[in-house]
Amino acid sequence: LGRVEELSKFKKASETRGSAPNLKRDGFRFVTKYNHRDGKLTMKMTDDVVCVQFSTNQLQDVKRLEKLSASLMRSMVSHS
Repeated sequence: LGRVEELSKFKKASETRGSAPNLKRDGFRFVTKYNHRDGKLTMKMTDDVVCVQFSTNQLQDVKRLEKLSASLMRSMVSHS
């Protein structure tokens, strides 16, 4: 997939890859990076097969990414 322009597509790909059966395999991870100069937050998700990346400078999207991150963390902890 690569770089995604819409948050909904990134969220769907992340939730699919981060679902319970996929979490049992090693290798699912996501990285959050903030670029202060550009004021951009980038979130990257990969399972070593598919890598999806989303960048934004909109506060509304940042809040949604925060919720997605918390949801993925809960999934990882509850299925480990």
